[in-house]
Amino acid sequence: MSDIPFERDDSAVAGQVSRPEPLVRRVIAPNASAYTYTGTCTYIVGEGDVAIIDPGPDDPAHLARLLDTVKGERVSRIVVTHTHFDHTAGLAALQAATGAEVTGCAPHFAARAPGEAEEIEAAADLTYTPDRVLADGERLSGEGWTLIAVATPGHTANHLAFALEETGALFSGDHVMAWSTTLIAPPDGSMAAYMASLESLRMREDRIYWPGHGGPVRDPRRYVRALLHHRRQREAAILARIEAGDGRIGEIVDKLYTGLAPELRDGAARSVFAHIESLIAEGQVESEGPAHLGGRFLRRR
Repeated sequence: MSDIPFERDDSAVAGQVSRPEPLVRRVIAPNASAYTYTGTCTYIVGEGDVAIIDPGPDDPAHLARLLDTVKGERVSRIVVTHTHFDHTAGLAALQAATGAEVTGCAPHFAARAPGEAEEIEAAADLTYTPDRVLADGERLSGEGWTLIAVATPGHTANHLAFALEETGALFSGDHVMAWSTTLIAPPDGSMAAYMASLESLRMREDRIYWPGHGGPVRDPRRYVRALLHHRRQREAAILARIEAGDGRIGEIVDKLYTGLAPELRDGAARSVFAHIESLIAEGQVESEGPAHLGGRFLRRR
């Protein structure tokens, strides 16, 4: 089904430190998985007076590598795109070692109130308390660099990307990645918000994206158009399965995600549920009782 031009170069390995462009260094954390690809990408922006974007996991080797990479420099900001542990668990140790201000996204909150038997997802870092929260369009600056917050809710309700004004690059967090589509898991995430954020990015003229996992998105506008097209196709396919009588999310996953690895099944189910929530909001689908992952859904007549 997908016509997304994925780039799945997995040559980047844990511990690798690279300089993909003059103002940017990338350090890959040792937390590879089905959802984090080769590991979380922690970015160092600037020279001398630097910002570190997304500290990554709480891993002593990753922390040591980050500190060694910026040895002799001042870390003035630790910047956070969103509150998932694979991006924030190492924050406390990094702040203790550097004394840097923590800024970026707001503390974790759900896109909607959890329903009966629903919980905030286990990946959510509820301990994150920044020194400063940035709103869309707010700026951070250091010697030779400027980061501008770009609101991109969807994957999480508090997700921010950051545009590097001097080079035209965008640190896209988990909102857009070159290796895979993004998991949208209610109640923390929202498909409607995610699609609106993609539309906003499509109107921008960023030169390249540096995502939270995997390699760069080299042709952002084309890639974002492909993501939007893919999601609309997926939503149409889900609606078609419901019209055909597949009222349970498990049935829809079986039909639409053939060959899916078992460890990705829960993520696929949550993504389908996110699409169904959007279809309910549009008046195209209704739920038998409160909408939830185990519920039954019908085409609204």
